[in-house]
Amino acid sequence: MKKTIVDLFEGSVKQYPNHTFLWEKTKDKFEPTSYTEVKEQVYTLGAGLMALGVKKGDNIALLSEGRNAWIISELAMFYAGATNVPLSIKLEEANDLLFRLQHADVKFIIVSGNQLKKIRAILDKLPLVQKVIILDEQPQYSEKEISLAKVIESGKVWLKEHTVDEFLTIGKSLTNDDYATITYTSGTTADPKGVILTHRNYTANVEQSLTCVNIDDTWRTLVILPLDHCFAHVVGFYIFMSQGASVATVQVGRSGMETLKNIPINIKEIKPHLILSVPALAKSFKKNIEQGIQAKGDTVKKLFNTGLEIAYTYNGEGGDDRGRGWRFILKPVVALFDKIIFSKVRENFGGELKFFIGGGALLDKELQKFYYAIGLPMYQGYGLSEATPVISTNVPKRHRFGSSGILVQPLNLKICDNDGKELPLGEKGEIVIRGENVMAGYWKNEASTAETIKDGWLYTGDMGYMGKNGLLYVLGRFKSLLIGSDGEKYSPEGIEEALVSHSPSIEQLILYNNQNPYTIALLVPNKEYLKKEVADLASETGKEEAIRIISRDINKFKKGGELYGMFPERWLPATFAVLPEAFTEQNGMVNSTMKVVRGKVEKTYANRIDALYTSEGKDPLNNENKQSL
Repeated sequence: MKKTIVDLFEGSVKQYPNHTFLWEKTKDKFEPTSYTEVKEQVYTLGAGLMALGVKKGDNIALLSEGRNAWIISELAMFYAGATNVPLSIKLEEANDLLFRLQHADVKFIIVSGNQLKKIRAILDKLPLVQKVIILDEQPQYSEKEISLAKVIESGKVWLKEHTVDEFLTIGKSLTNDDYATITYTSGTTADPKGVILTHRNYTANVEQSLTCVNIDDTWRTLVILPLDHCFAHVVGFYIFMSQGASVATVQVGRSGMETLKNIPINIKEIKPHLILSVPALAKSFKKNIEQGIQAKGDTVKKLFNTGLEIAYTYNGEGGDDRGRGWRFILKPVVALFDKIIFSKVRENFGGELKFFIGGGALLDKELQKFYYAIGLPMYQGYGLSEATPVISTNVPKRHRFGSSGILVQPLNLKICDNDGKELPLGEKGEIVIRGENVMAGYWKNEASTAETIKDGWLYTGDMGYMGKNGLLYVLGRFKSLLIGSDGEKYSPEGIEEALVSHSPSIEQLILYNNQNPYTIALLVPNKEYLKKEVADLASETGKEEAIRIISRDINKFKKGGELYGMFPERWLPATFAVLPEAFTEQNGMVNSTMKVVRGKVEKTYANRIDALYTSEGKDPLNNENKQSL
């Protein structure tokens, strides 16, 4: 059956003409735009793109903050038969942006005023680009630039001169296999690859996701993730669009920092029912909640912490483990704490939030327990761009901490060993899937496509297993495994998460073991914390004391420590390198979804890694560590 994004949108407009589709705040309050109004804007812009010379099969880049114009631009491109190349606003012009625009053979660019200078800096290196459409009015325009208002004007003229049926010819001629987007993965290993997703990839993943989550036309979401993010794309607005529900975007500030500050304010204004999150945001929300509690004084803080402890005991592992056995007697106590304290915390999230869905990277189990306890469950989901992206998710009716939830339906999944042989239930291996949500391939990269998709099966590169309870457990990247000298393998992500969350002296950390005698850590210290703990961090004795504090934090997980037994000792770091700078997007050590790019870190610090396997380097009090502090 043919079902393109155009078909999906047309169906929703027909079914929910007067429902609000988009909410946007540009001045002092959020303004609604109905499905019918959005359709009119999409038609006008789509016609304007045709008048501008956009042809079926052209690639158009979209570089903008999340806003109505982003969503309307993408839909308009589809009616003109074009493919969207959505770009992250975090990309810098020099390499990343230029690489994608050249590699994707982009002919037109739609850009916001805030991002314009990046495009202007590289436009002379983009001979294929015919026009740059600017979403915000500018004092002056170069020969290749045009304002959105002018494109809309020419769209109105075009629609006067042609019938609506003529306009719809291209949009309705699209098939399931036509390309909708080319999304560049911010790979944790090599050059970014352009993931080609078809119209059917999207509509299939919308249908699949709705087998897990029930959303109806009364729901609202505030999309706080960038819209170029595959996860935000499908779950943030296509699922909501398919159900006649409404989507708000964060008020755009003059800088990225200002936009971030608008998130908590906008949440209170929109009162969303569902928010999509990634671990970095989840941590920052938790920090804000704890600071708010701290500010209310010792009594409230004690109440809050007691309430958390009781809820942790009552909830167990979440889902059907909640209140099981003797713990059911805690139910009235949990309800009391919920009423006097946690319900007040929830008001900061608008008071109508039912749950978060976490994607992007693995969500720390402790974070999941925290949000569940305060009555705002953060359900871990799993997916990747190559799968459009949703593969599985925890949901209200079925969830367990530490799992990645139930599979979307219909979808085939198998767990394979290194040679691609299927493993029995419960055994760990590479997660391999097959379904209508599997990408068409990588743009202009046949070799990688052939490596990733074999006989219709997508090899995810992630390690995991299916539990006997029917839930998927994802353990981390298959390629980032720790490999002992005897060839035994172990996934590092869970240990890394735990080390950072239980060690106040550590800000960031990755583990390394590539067939070596022991495991090591490359870590970024939390200097603010260490400055408070050590009298003079600049002095020799201060540095030594700081290194001992870091060692003490790591040793909590080893024999005699309070967290002993959480992980096998051999995969805990025997020693560590203190690094001179944090992993950031600027130095390329973190990608746009806030995942550490292991390959880059390992390459940059290859000498430090080698040194840790010498007798002098194995002692944490080595000179390199002191210098880095």
